[in-house]
Amino acid sequence: MKISVIGAGGWGTTLAVLLYYNGHNVTLWEFKRNYVKVLEKQRKNPLYLPGISIPKEIIITNDLVDSTSGKNMIVLAVPSQYLRSVIKKAEYRDIKDSILVSVAKGIEKNSLMTMSQMIKDEFPDLDENQIGVLSGPSHAEEVSRRIPTAVVAASRSYETTKSIQAAFITSYFRVYGSNDILGVELGGSFKNVIAIGAGIVDGAKFGDNTKAAIMTRGIAEISRLGLTMGALPETFAGLSGMGDLIVTCMSRHSRNRYVGEQIGTGKKLKEVLKKMDMIAEGVETSRSVLNLARNLNVETPITEEVCKILFEDKDPVKATTDLMTRDLKMEMK
Repeated sequence: MKISVIGAGGWGTTLAVLLYYNGHNVTLWEFKRNYVKVLEKQRKNPLYLPGISIPKEIIITNDLVDSTSGKNMIVLAVPSQYLRSVIKKAEYRDIKDSILVSVAKGIEKNSLMTMSQMIKDEFPDLDENQIGVLSGPSHAEEVSRRIPTAVVAASRSYETTKSIQAAFITSYFRVYGSNDILGVELGGSFKNVIAIGAGIVDGAKFGDNTKAAIMTRGIAEISRLGLTMGALPETFAGLSGMGDLIVTCMSRHSRNRYVGEQIGTGKKLKEVLKKMDMIAEGVETSRSVLNLARNLNVETPITEEVCKILFEDKDPVKATTDLMTRDLKMEMK
């Protein structure tokens, strides 16, 4: 297949290389013209994925028209808060016959849309059966080194799901299928918020008991909001739910956990973000999730406390105490 990957960050570069070795004709689009020259000259991505070679056959470009026209599949690997501004520049005639696969994990901050909803919003004439997502516990640092990984592809169309599975699956990258595109997107987005909370626990030196509680009650929040929005309960017990939550809360590669950890040690959000080259999707997504939950009258106490810590400078110890002393609840309600 002819496949374009839009976004040459760590994940986009990893997927472009994986797809190339899977036998596809691959184009990799990078936003910054100057960085295109770096990628072409070095055939490496020193800023976002150091140490991984980019085969010379992969076309690297800043031309969005060349990257979208005549492609069988377009993989959208731009961070969620920038994806709309990028796809706005694409022409419908160039993408109308392509499968569009979002691999971003976030909720748009103004519209509160998932990425698949936002794609449909920008291209209302596009058949929603052409839209899919790929999500799950999959750090670029590990997939790029061919460490065994399992993810899930989802679309409303069974055929589209199968096409995504076939395009990506390798001996080290297993792709399961799902028709719950909403649940897969919500799980992949919401877990970043909980991971910030888990990082705060690490930074504040609370301990394993506290972190286990944050993760377990975090998946309860994710499920509660997802079910209210119409997602399937089993999705949140799967790779894009519990699987992605575990890896993002535990891994040294997790940018969202890192942000929380730094704040847990007493640093301020602006100070932490200023020193990061890559984007922690959970920061903006935390506000989006909180707004979604409030609109739907769904309780998300961990998300509320994470937002207060991030944006109102609430003390992490006080936030944890407030969570621990909430009114008595039954666990499964």
